[in-house]
Amino acid sequence: MTSVPTPIPSRTQYVLEEIKRRILTGQLTPGQALVETELAAQFGVSKTPVREALKTLAGTGLVVMSQYKGVTVRMVDADMAREVYDVRLLLEPEALKRAVRRGASLDAAQAALTRADEATDTAERSLANREFHRALYLPCGNPLLGRMLDEVRDQAALVSAVAWAASPSWEREAGEHREILRLALAGDADGAASALYGHIASFVQRAFPEAGETAPGQEGQE
Repeated sequence: MTSVPTPIPSRTQYVLEEIKRRILTGQLTPGQALVETELAAQFGVSKTPVREALKTLAGTGLVVMSQYKGVTVRMVDADMAREVYDVRLLLEPEALKRAVRRGASLDAAQAALTRADEATDTAERSLANREFHRALYLPCGNPLLGRMLDEVRDQAALVSAVAWAASPSWEREAGEHREILRLALAGDADGAASALYGHIASFVQRAFPEAGETAPGQEGQE
């Protein structure tokens, strides 16, 4: 019996993931121009998959398309950081609270935390950290809530990449991740949600102090 071959990712998907990886690891920096012909040559493809990939990335907020400037990596400033992190602060702790209360498995979060601790480079650690957060909110029992948080993942990662490039804070965040998971595994839904809120809020306040106050109604959780 012959095995079914693994489907080969489309050229557009390959280009999309590679450009995203370069943006989120800082190889492509905010404001940098993304020229279709240059990218097509780098990836050995025609301009069509590059163009489609850039359109998708524009939809997720990682790149900006301008009639006059062409396509550029999205700039990160305090306003963007505030907008993205306001959404996370409003939704992510609640999603984790629900996941803990329904007794959802957090094995994926534990595995992601281990991968982050064992990471040998920035890109690997960044990806593991993203997966850690996703593993906390995804089993909340509300698929729409999970999708809403998925929609801001890339923009949050871009903010993080810019902040880490200026002032690495991996060790502090790793310790906060361990405490969040400890509380969640202990079944302390409110404590885990509060720790997660404080973790997210303190990061954006350290990285972008000019972003101002965090989401209303949460002050006691910081």
